[in-house]
Amino acid sequence: MGGTAALRRVDLCAADEVPPGTMKLCEVEDELVLVTNLDGEFRAAQGICSHEYFELDRGMLTGATIMCMLHLSRFSLIDGEVIDPPAEWPLAVYPVVFEGGRVLIEVPEGPLEVNR
Repeated sequence: MGGTAALRRVDLCAADEVPPGTMKLCEVEDELVLVTNLDGEFRAAQGICSHEYFELDRGMLTGATIMCMLHLSRFSLIDGEVIDPPAEWPLAVYPVVFEGGRVLIEVPEGPLEVNR
């Protein structure tokens, strides 16, 4: 077993701000995180397309995927993987935890991981 980085919890929003089938873009430090509610299952991923700068909350949420409307790249919200190009890099995804009706992510100390 290698060393593990200390984890921190980052508050994103109230769970009731993201009804089932919707998404919300939240600012975390200098990055954007997209929170989605997939029929009661919350997911969090980087909020900017990995292909070219475009906010993913302006995209189309279909099931467990998000399509960037700039060049129609599509990503899995489960693991961040690219489903449809032209994007080549997956989205960074973050583990979600709940605390007092709030949606938080649990990430390593330091800068938030994003793929550009």
